[in-house]
Amino acid sequence: MERNDFIRLLGTGTLAVCAGCALDSCSSSDPSPSTAAPTNIDFTLDLTAAENAALQSVGGSLVKSGVIVARLSSTEFTALSRSCTHQGTPVDYQSGPMNFLCPNHGSRFATTGSVINGPAVSPLKKYNTLLTGDSLRVFS
Repeated sequence: MERNDFIRLLGTGTLAVCAGCALDSCSSSDPSPSTAAPTNIDFTLDLTAAENAALQSVGGSLVKSGVIVARLSSTEFTALSRSCTHQGTPVDYQSGPMNFLCPNHGSRFATTGSVINGPAVSPLKKYNTLLTGDSLRVFS
């Protein structure tokens, strides 16, 4: 076998192996984060507790049970499913523009859960919130 033939065969074999790996990583059988919103949500947050300190200030947010809770004003909160509906990446609350951002592909969601821009096309699930004194109830 000539040296050039060997190098060509080696390159072709390497390309075939790499292409197979790349195609396999795109297969639908790969586990990916769930885009399903949590169900049967019902929890109460004590806003005076240290673990909930982020919600003591307007613009703060925290995550509990797959739900991201954000404080929009002194009396208004929003609670949305945290998994982006595009591919399940956890979204983060952006207090400046008051929206939720998926850092993976840039989807943005309003405080109501509706899609501002994609690639996500489905809204985040919105949960009910009820503020009573220093207690915030989040429920389905």
